[in-house]
Amino acid sequence: MHRTSKSITFMSIILLLTGAQSCSDNAHKALSTFPEEGYIQVTGGRIWYKITGADKPGIPLLVLHGGPGAPHDYLENLEKLTTYRPVIFYDQLGCGNSDRPDDTALWTIERFIKELCQVRTFLNLEKMHILGQSWGSMLAVEYMLRKQPQGIVSLILAGPFLSAPRWAADQRTWVSELPAALQDTIHKYEALGDYDAPAYQEAMVAYYAKHVCLLDPYPASMNRTMEKMGVDVYRYMAGASEFTLNGTLQSVDLTDKLHEIKCPVLFTCGEFDEATPATTAFYRSKLPGSEIHVFEGASHSHHLEKEEEFISVTEDFMKRAEAGTFEKRF
Repeated sequence: MHRTSKSITFMSIILLLTGAQSCSDNAHKALSTFPEEGYIQVTGGRIWYKITGADKPGIPLLVLHGGPGAPHDYLENLEKLTTYRPVIFYDQLGCGNSDRPDDTALWTIERFIKELCQVRTFLNLEKMHILGQSWGSMLAVEYMLRKQPQGIVSLILAGPFLSAPRWAADQRTWVSELPAALQDTIHKYEALGDYDAPAYQEAMVAYYAKHVCLLDPYPASMNRTMEKMGVDVYRYMAGASEFTLNGTLQSVDLTDKLHEIKCPVLFTCGEFDEATPATTAFYRSKLPGSEIHVFEGASHSHHLEKEEEFISVTEDFMKRAEAGTFEKRF
């Protein structure tokens, strides 16, 4: 009887493991059963999603766009990562193709984390990589810290926004390198609180051309993001502009908690990024075992400006994470 009990226990474990693998496979294959584009009901309204490469066998990549309020369009070129895996985009509530409720109570980190959980549950994403760009990196890290989710194979944090005070200080440094007339304009209208003034807007455009996107003209995908921007949520949470950080996120700083993340992490930034190489390296120093890649001659939109290099670097990183290269550290 004792031997039989052991055998039953052993077989039960085998069946459980086999069943777990089957569930994982079924959850992944289920992506191909969803429409390529659709809507998900989340707290506060409906959000739009898009699945590319649903038939690919690799572990899916979920993309979190920036802003808050800058819809996915400018990240569309990441569809090229579908050589091996599905890539999933969604527009967060308040921007792009998603609903735009008029309720500032919805514009909180907590609700955006809940939204991410609802997307993951709806699409049966048992295992996934997450790529968070700019504000999307803060959302990804907050999700990891607050929820401690299982099944996250790796994080790619592009142009990371993880410390609002450091971000604000870096933008002031970049502003100080602008022509004196532009600096004066920025300081004048910040003092007045008149962020819609044409002169302030012109200074903002000049700044963005140096640190947000160096491509001239902007790619069509970037223009669509600008056209479909969720201005209300951006101004409420971020502020008047990239260098006038006066929204609800202005004091958020996650640096002292980064060491709590246990999955492989890749930080990326451009040489002239708003997320400066020095600050991005500082983030990396707070997370031993993480990696960093700086794209020379690029800005915050280094995924567009150095597309081939970005695709290569991120795909290589995800493959190594899946292969267990980071097993000893994590």
